Amino acid sequence: MQAWTSRVALLTVAAMALAGCGQSAKPPTPDVEPSVTVTTTSPPPGAGGAPPGGIASTSPGPTGGESTSPDALESKYEQVITTVLPSIVQITTQNGLGSGVIYDSAGHIITNAHVVGRSRNFEVSLASGGKPRSAKLVSAYELGDLAVIKVDDPSGLKPARFGDSSKLRVGQLVLAMGNPLGLSGSVTNGIVSALGRTVSEPQEQGAPGATITGAIQTSAAINPGNSGGALVNLANEVIGIPTLTAVNPELGGGAAPGIGFAIPSNAATDIANQIIKNGRVVNTHRAALGVTVQTVAGSDGRAAGVGVVRVAPGGSASKVGIRRGDVIVAINDTPVPNTQTLSEVLAALRPGDRAKIEILHPDGSTATVTVPLGELPVG
Repeated sequence: MQAWTSRVALLTVAAMALAGCGQSAKPPTPDVEPSVTVTTTSPPPGAGGAPPGGIASTSPGPTGGESTSPDALESKYEQVITTVLPSIVQITTQNGLGSGVIYDSAGHIITNAHVVGRSRNFEVSLASGGKPRSAKLVSAYELGDLAVIKVDDPSGLKPARFGDSSKLRVGQLVLAMGNPLGLSGSVTNGIVSALGRTVSEPQEQGAPGATITGAIQTSAAINPGNSGGALVNLANEVIGIPTLTAVNPELGGGAAPGIGFAIPSNAATDIANQIIKNGRVVNTHRAALGVTVQTVAGSDGRAAGVGVVRVAPGGSASKVGIRRGDVIVAINDTPVPNTQTLSEVLAALRPGDRAKIEILHPDGSTATVTVPLGELPVG
């Protein structure tokens, strides 16, 4: 019989198990970007139709065709920045700084959950300057690392225009706008490097890190303070919310230049609309196995599976006989040596999907069961 020992704290397994990232202590400093190790996988690039932006959207040439001259591209960049930057704000909490995107004329602003942290009151500074405005939290959705705040005085706000992120293609030119290192109104440029990434934030103080699905990978520089800002195409549309930067384990965990990740605009607007309408998220769209788990290790000390410490009554797992003490070792033939891998595997599935689960029982026997996945409840 294999001996197992606990390795990490508990979490509820779902398609995405998120936790807000820590912020710096006083005095206020830019938010610390979450980071991911570069071990993700993605579907083949290029999925989806042609986007409304991209280099082909620069400006008409002398003959009426599309021009890709340096002057035309420079002019387009200037036009996009002039149009969109007034919709990007700096958010100041009691612990740090971050960015946000003005969503509507009522004063709602989209940002990251890790930017707001545990704060409930904020100061919002517009790119155009002027006295900071007071704002309050509407709701934070940590599972998606998104939040909506609302300014008390919405007069003069310029809402951003959000595009359809499902139409993005690899190679499209994009700009990242935000307040990196507290430098308000900063802009960097790059391309859409990949689509459909699944990336995970590291664990902090025993809490599970976020697993973000469908993430946009970009070469546009994303630095501390960019979180919650905007990834923008050349059609003046916000197509993503910059959220993560990558780290390179071979460089001692240092930042990997040119590898950043953004939450797709379609996901951000779906969550924002739910929060604005209901005061909270009511539909997670995320699959759940219905268990609370922890990483366990074999006698050699290495992570070797995910131990079940609690089974939700009436949940998916309970219906197929998964019990406390069982160890999940694989899902759909993919090994799951730890909770992070388990979350990433489940992130590719949806409520209603059927997952094949390989289990090691406490007595050393094994079993394979098929579980119809449920939907992750909020809270």
